Amino acid sequence: MGTVRVKQVERVKSGLWEKSYIPEIARGLGVTMKHFFTNLNPSVKKRQIFTRDYPFGPADYYPERYRGMHRLMVREDGNVRCVACMCCSTICPADCIHIEAGEHDDPSIEKYPKLFVIDELRCIVCGLCVEACPCDAIRMDSGVHIKPFTDRKDAFFDRDLLMEHGGMSMAKQGGVRT
Repeated sequence: MGTVRVKQVERVKSGLWEKSYIPEIARGLGVTMKHFFTNLNPSVKKRQIFTRDYPFGPADYYPERYRGMHRLMVREDGNVRCVACMCCSTICPADCIHIEAGEHDDPSIEKYPKLFVIDELRCIVCGLCVEACPCDAIRMDSGVHIKPFTDRKDAFFDRDLLMEHGGMSMAKQGGVRT
């Protein structure tokens, strides 16, 4: 077994003045005041000032892989693709999806969601619900940012609202294996 070499490092001794953090606070306030007075000067180019006009400005600052708002896909007959299998609500870490299943009149469709609600204020936009869905019923590929809410009730997106944002799915019901 070899010997371990340890190098002693001397600590810099700090006095009472450095321990009080007053010099660092003064330096931080100096940087803040420099930016404040620079931006007040009318001769300064506006590109130095970085302000977004949220939520009224254009959303050109989203990353390429931004998911966006939830949407429910529909079948050719206009009904929702969801078969109320509860996979999305089971895997959701924020527990923001609530589904109540009902029996469908069509015998080829076992169930449908009588109630499908997503609480957008609880949603963490992780996309696990999309990954868990076996029938391509829920997607988050709209790229549309959810507008801010002034009332808590507006944050609950029900089945009909989610279907309005959705569209025709390209997946085939009961696809044939080749």
